[in-house]
Amino acid sequence: MQFVYHPGAGEEILRIEGEIYNYIFKVRRHKKGEVIPLRNMEDGYLYFYRIDEVERRKAVLVLVDKEYKEIVPKRFFHLLWCVVDPKTIEKTLPMLNEIGVGKITFVYCERSQKNFRLKLEKLQKILINSSQQCGRSRLMEIEVLESIQEALARYEDIVLIDFSEDSLSCADNIQRALIGPEGGLAPEERERFSMIKGLDTPMILRSETAAVSVSAKVMV
Repeated sequence: MQFVYHPGAGEEILRIEGEIYNYIFKVRRHKKGEVIPLRNMEDGYLYFYRIDEVERRKAVLVLVDKEYKEIVPKRFFHLLWCVVDPKTIEKTLPMLNEIGVGKITFVYCERSQKNFRLKLEKLQKILINSSQQCGRSRLMEIEVLESIQEALARYEDIVLIDFSEDSLSCADNIQRALIGPEGGLAPEERERFSMIKGLDTPMILRSETAAVSVSAKVMV
């Protein structure tokens, strides 16, 4: 654990209860008198709090110090990912967060199962837990769009990652890339893209494997 997330981090006194209490005292096993780092994931500061009082279901933390320590990706990369099974997304999201993806837009395309509905609050919790472990100091941005048409209308510089002899290179310096669902985009959707890149592999990748591979190639 690099820090504990709390939206009120920075205040002189924090009263802790609920999930954060359970994480600090039941998972991490911290005790009264210890000093622990917290972030609000908005201002770049690490706030150091002394555990001043501990009761059965709540605790009081007192601010004793702070340090500006911004830990963010060296560049911005926006991944657009056609919606697949939410369980697959939830499993893959921590890896994308650690790699440093700046924003993910989940897009419903023709081959996305429309009964798959994403729980954004759950995804945010996954990102918070991942950031507490890897040290990332600001939350990744997430949005959902209802179609490929809406994505292209909003973002003009999307590179489609699909089968192509023009392989994606680290030197391409792309900012936005779209990964299709299992089975790829429908032909009429694919035709809308003017920029298409492939991956230099003879293997057929799962959607989540392609998402991680492209993000790592661009970011790391």
